[in-house]
Amino acid sequence: METTRQSREQVLQALRSQVTSDQAVAATPSPHWTIEKSEELYRIKGWGEPYFSINAAGHITVSPKGDRGGSLDLYHLVESLKKRNLDLPILIRFSDILEDRIEQLNACFAKAIARYSYNGVYRGVFPVKCNQQRHLVEDLVRFGRPHQFGLEAGSKPELLIALATLDSPDALLICNGYKDREYIETAMLSQRLGQTPIIVLEQPDEVELVIEASQRLNIRPILGVRAKLSSKGVGRWGGSAGDRAKFGLAIPELLSAVEQLKQADMLDCLQLLHFHIGSQISAISVIKDALREACQIYVELSALGAKMGFLDVGGGLGIDYDGSKTNFYASKNYSIQNYANDVVAEVQEACSARNLPVPTLISESGRAIASHQSILVFDVLGTSDKPGLAAIEPPKEDDHALLRELYDTYDSVHLKNYQEAYHDAVQFKDEAISLFNFGYVSLTERAKIERLYWACCRRILDLVRHEDYVPDDLEDLDRNLASIYYINLSVFQSMPDAWAIDQLFPIMPIHRLDEEPVNRGTLADLTCDSDGKIDQFIDLRDVKPVLELHPVTEHEPYYLGLFLGGAYQEIMGNLHNLFGDTNTVHIHMTPKGYHIEHVVKGDTMTEVLSYVQYDSDDLIENIRRRSEHALQDGTITIEEAQLLLQHYEHSLNHYTYLSSD
Repeated sequence: METTRQSREQVLQALRSQVTSDQAVAATPSPHWTIEKSEELYRIKGWGEPYFSINAAGHITVSPKGDRGGSLDLYHLVESLKKRNLDLPILIRFSDILEDRIEQLNACFAKAIARYSYNGVYRGVFPVKCNQQRHLVEDLVRFGRPHQFGLEAGSKPELLIALATLDSPDALLICNGYKDREYIETAMLSQRLGQTPIIVLEQPDEVELVIEASQRLNIRPILGVRAKLSSKGVGRWGGSAGDRAKFGLAIPELLSAVEQLKQADMLDCLQLLHFHIGSQISAISVIKDALREACQIYVELSALGAKMGFLDVGGGLGIDYDGSKTNFYASKNYSIQNYANDVVAEVQEACSARNLPVPTLISESGRAIASHQSILVFDVLGTSDKPGLAAIEPPKEDDHALLRELYDTYDSVHLKNYQEAYHDAVQFKDEAISLFNFGYVSLTERAKIERLYWACCRRILDLVRHEDYVPDDLEDLDRNLASIYYINLSVFQSMPDAWAIDQLFPIMPIHRLDEEPVNRGTLADLTCDSDGKIDQFIDLRDVKPVLELHPVTEHEPYYLGLFLGGAYQEIMGNLHNLFGDTNTVHIHMTPKGYHIEHVVKGDTMTEVLSYVQYDSDDLIENIRRRSEHALQDGTITIEEAQLLLQHYEHSLNHYTYLSSD
């Protein structure tokens, strides 16, 4: 919270007072804290509207239908789920948010089509790779039916999902990814079921496979080509475009494909151009550049005799993870309406210049549709703080000279000397470690010096936080003094992108938001891996190393929520340390409140052990045999053996995460 210069002297006086308790040293909440300050701190209005907000009780509220009304208290929902024996961590999916995102995307394209008098239609598809979970895909198909919203498959398993799930009339099935004969023939044969598969040629050798399959099955498919654009993407997925892109045909390869199809009398089958410049495009200018190049390729293919009728602009429609509305990689500087307007306008202009009919527009928006619909809620198991919060007593005459000198530094910290004091404190601590290594400082003395050093740093940090400028050598104080909050979660399972590519997600408490979060902390997960941590958090067009959190109260739960994680995270998670899938519930709003549509129980230990080829019965039998041998040797009692077996069997049938009981 901002502090005026007038009040800084008051802060200084308070710091000079002798600390007598842990609570006195620790920051104290402001009595004037408001939920509006929490909204600003966590930037919830930037990334959360219209779905997430804070109510008067200081709890996160969810409005799954956006501005159309109806909301629920997330904290109360979590408490009710726990009463249903659904332990944390728990993934909560809101199907109404999914529906609202589909409707928003289609409404924006409809508005753009009307604005530019575009004589064509929009037919969106959802890339199944974004989230393959059955209930989500089924909901998406159901919600997309009024809009002829289809699916995109990037592999044979995803093709099987799409074929069995997609039943919407006129909805498209875009077939991307590497393909073999079976993939291509399966897609072609689905035409006999009344579906509209479009096989997108990604590699040169797929052209011959398609021609052979068409002749063998006597089916004329709808084909597309994916072009490698010279236009570069931005951000982490910028390499999806350009000469070194993984997928797509370079211009010479594209022309060769046209010639092969022409010779096989199948050029009329070529009807779609596809391009993709990466996920989470943060700058609208990049999208416009790619559109301009792709439109020229489209009209040139028409000129070569292809029966073009579809333009697939791929994915890339970003979401605003940090609420800054900028071209920062965790944000975007455009709205869905801006995106739709630019797509429609660019295509309209290119086709008008060549006097060509406009194509059906397709986008493969996954992140923009699926991200908001899920919230991962997890609890804090405990915290670890740097020494220095305990009461600091003046040193005695027989204490080590370094301790007395460091205390003088601690006692004299003020606004004009805090930088000098910090350097002195660092020097005294380093000297103490060096002397300890040579046996001139005892372990007890070293502990006192280190505790006083951290107290000195904490006092300096309290002053620095109110300054407009922080010296470079003090910038890491916040990180170094941060508490560690141990969370009941595996980063590798539930937010793999945070570990693998430093993806930022909004993370915040879901309750106590009417209280000032006076602590600064990083998050550490359950895994025995140093990478199992979160120490990057959203800020205004930047990244901050610590998160503002509340002190954990004994015997009271403290819940945090990960938001905007509904794309990719659920399917890309791994079994590091054998932490499995979390419990999942699907929530649907009704006139009477909310209804739990589906409950998907998280993995048990038996299930995750089976993934690595262990049989639970064999494991139990091994423990039983060892118990019998121990009984014979007299190293265990029958009661202890039975208790061990009871715990072992119970654990096998239990959640892989920790219980709060």
